[in-house]
Amino acid sequence: MPALTLFTALLLTALASLHAADASAKPNIIFIYADDWGWGDLGCHGNTWLKTPNLDRLASEGTDFQQFNVLNPVCSPSRTAALTGMYPARFSVHQHFADPAQNHQRGMPDWLDPKAPSLPRFLKQVGYRTAHFGKWHLTNAQTEGAPKPEAYGYDEALVFNGGAGWASADLHATAANTVAFIKANKAQPFFINAWIHESHTPHVPSPESMAKWKHLDPQKQVYAAVITDGDNAVGTILNALKAEGLEDNTIVMFSSDNGPEHTAAKDAPQKTDPDAQVTGYDTFYSVGETGGMRGRKRSLFEGGVRVPFIVRWPGHTTAGAKNDATAFSAVDLLPTLCSAAGVTLPADYKGDGENLLAAFNGKAVPRTRPIFWQWLGMKSEPDYWPRLALREGDWKLVMTDDAQRVELHHLTHDRAEANDVSKAHPEIVTRLTQLALGWKATLPTAPNPECLSKQAIPAKPRPPFSGATGSNVPPEVRARAFTRWDTNKDDIISLEEYQTGLKGQADLEARFKNFDKDGDGNLTRGEFVGNSPK
Repeated sequence: MPALTLFTALLLTALASLHAADASAKPNIIFIYADDWGWGDLGCHGNTWLKTPNLDRLASEGTDFQQFNVLNPVCSPSRTAALTGMYPARFSVHQHFADPAQNHQRGMPDWLDPKAPSLPRFLKQVGYRTAHFGKWHLTNAQTEGAPKPEAYGYDEALVFNGGAGWASADLHATAANTVAFIKANKAQPFFINAWIHESHTPHVPSPESMAKWKHLDPQKQVYAAVITDGDNAVGTILNALKAEGLEDNTIVMFSSDNGPEHTAAKDAPQKTDPDAQVTGYDTFYSVGETGGMRGRKRSLFEGGVRVPFIVRWPGHTTAGAKNDATAFSAVDLLPTLCSAAGVTLPADYKGDGENLLAAFNGKAVPRTRPIFWQWLGMKSEPDYWPRLALREGDWKLVMTDDAQRVELHHLTHDRAEANDVSKAHPEIVTRLTQLALGWKATLPTAPNPECLSKQAIPAKPRPPFSGATGSNVPPEVRARAFTRWDTNKDDIISLEEYQTGLKGQADLEARFKNFDKDGDGNLTRGEFVGNSPK
């Protein structure tokens, strides 16, 4: 072979090897995001009756971050934070995306702004193939004109809880679709959101998992079965990475969008979810656990916003470690993963998170920026009244909008938030209150008009969820309100419980009497849910 030809061949081989090495240096990233899966719903978190062998395996091979917070206690805003690295309130996403009438009444857009910063879009810029499989819920199935996933930077997507007219993927297909994408794209770096349905209602357990837990009572059987189905999906993805020889260069993350759902006092007819186009078991079977933390889904206390976060990245995360020092949050995911992938974020990106890649690499890194929450959904006693919250270091302050009611907790000493120490630390309360109110003042007061559907809105939109008392409120909404307000779980709402549930609203005694058809001073479920007021 002539010298020049030989030199050219060697050069091309070297360049190809360099390119291959550069590609392999970028880790694949898979984010498995569960739905309503409580911190205490894992075997490795001490659960005594739920079995999660695949998640336990992931934790034994990676690091279990035990102080991870989502940035809202319900689905859509929680997912907004993970995608954008910014607080969802900055986009006026305060609650889950519902139909346009409800969204507009809540001061929300009808979809997440596609111009918002986006983790998959940043990763695409450095050569990643990107995909989203499973739950979407960054719009609503009753909403026309919503941007599809490709507008946010995804090369491929098969979703449920999408927009009006979208094809809906099967609830149980998320893992299979993820595996197919892994096989098709294994020669280049990829990023996948695998957002599974479990353990959100309607519960649709597989027959195999139901048979496995037939020795449990029916309530626990259903929940154990859906947890098993979700855990099996995790195992399917982990096994696919191993089969393709990719597990050593893949960051696998598992988390949940908020704490566990409420448990209804009594069984109810099966629930149909029009967004996901599925029917299954309702919230009587939602018996998830918070691991002893206060509050559940829809609460700014830790039980509503502290969720599992397990990360496996061989050669980086410490196998079997429990990181209880780093206060990680969902807005930190974007800068951390971009750093891992070699992405230089644009100078005009104004994210709310910080790069905690050192924590992925085994360091007990303290987060230096405060964490803020705003909640505009239901407000009731004892755990759902806070509208603002702030964490700085180990201190967490929860408060009403006007700061007339506050609680202060030291999370290192009181993870359960059982002891309010605000009176003992007035100077800390004052400083954190000022920070929280200052942050609130930076938030928009109305959604971006470009993110509002142009479809016709009914002349009489449904009232806000927190009221749940008007004659045009759907029975399923009243049923959820009844379950929340029935605090002693006797299937009766007293006047005191009614007033507590609707604290601050007008004419409560008169409204109560409208429902109390037999005049006995109590509301049965039939009076409140099954019938309209007089």
